[in-house]
Amino acid sequence: MPVTMLVLAVTLFSSGTAYSQPVIGLDNWFNREINAKTGQPFHYLWTDTEFSGYSRWGDIFKSGGAKLVTLAKPTAAALKGIDVYIIVDPDTTTESKSPNYILEDDIKAIKAWVKKGGVLAVLANDAPNCEFTNLNKLMKEFGMKFNHVTLHPVTGTNWEMGACVNLPAHPVFKGVSKIYIKEVSDIVLSGNAKPVLTENGKVLIAEAEFGKGYVFAIGDPWIYNEYIDHDRLPESFQNRKAAENLTDLLLDKAVTK
Repeated sequence: MPVTMLVLAVTLFSSGTAYSQPVIGLDNWFNREINAKTGQPFHYLWTDTEFSGYSRWGDIFKSGGAKLVTLAKPTAAALKGIDVYIIVDPDTTTESKSPNYILEDDIKAIKAWVKKGGVLAVLANDAPNCEFTNLNKLMKEFGMKFNHVTLHPVTGTNWEMGACVNLPAHPVFKGVSKIYIKEVSDIVLSGNAKPVLTENGKVLIAEAEFGKGYVFAIGDPWIYNEYIDHDRLPESFQNRKAAENLTDLLLDKAVTK
């Protein structure tokens, strides 16, 4: 399906200019897929309004007073004016002919930015849909490692196969009793990284304080347009409420750092 590109609503950010309102930077360097039919960037982007996009999550951020931007390579200058930086599903060679892998200079810049107070959210994917080798070099700095596995497989519309109901007392799940996560990798923790959501002994969501900053991680893109509302999901799932809570958490962390 064609992707509606809301070019005027999103600023490509690379100058490091600071804004008075919270600035939410979404990666379009490590995740840089092109729609074969339209020739346009798509998949987990603010500008993608189809099921594959993050336009609805972007609307939640904007309703909280934030400004949305899209980042190319995360240099120190590019990250300087960013309050929350989101990395989603780094490309494999099946998704991009020439993937931009997370390299040592990227890790150095991101690590330094978080340490100074940046808020990093990493939404990966399951195997084999995510480039784990280089992503885990970054995550290691924060005491996390994504496993190359697929948990929560869902067959067709058997929605309950992706249900999580034993939710902990955590800000992301305030007022939430049931969420949907389809095909997710789990996370091995070390150092001061902590589990947020654990199921059958597997950590599905984690967090870590790092210097003055904060890191949130899940092994799935999770709240993209297809599964944030009830276009497809039954009414019993509360992914939108969880997405609103996550947005509040990231903004709160950014403001208080």
